[in-house]
Amino acid sequence: MTTSRRIRPGIVTLWVAQVALAFFFVMAALPKLTADPAMVEQFGSIGAGQWFRYLVGSLELAGAIGLLIPRLCGLAASGLVGLMVGATITNVFVLGISPAIPLAFLVFAAAIAWFRRASVRELVRR
Repeated sequence: MTTSRRIRPGIVTLWVAQVALAFFFVMAALPKLTADPAMVEQFGSIGAGQWFRYLVGSLELAGAIGLLIPRLCGLAASGLVGLMVGATITNVFVLGISPAIPLAFLVFAAAIAWFRRASVRELVRR
């Protein structure tokens, strides 16, 4: 007896979005973690110190990895929403630059967090 699983387009689309967002967050984290001169300058302008650059890069990388782990994807997306709220506020009020990129990441992470909210509830129950 064989069992077949029906592939649902919505689930496939959600996983594609998660993989794409994970890729983008890895690409955002690497310059921060490798001390790219532009990132060093930008975080210098923020005034919180270079330790903050490492913290943000590490959180972005952890979030990207979490998006790829089924049990953690909802929680990772929620964490990335928080990170992007902070990035948006920093871009507008501290750096005086466009918040378009962090806002776009925020919207995608929020959508994933919403659709994966059951996985977050399951983690909280444990």
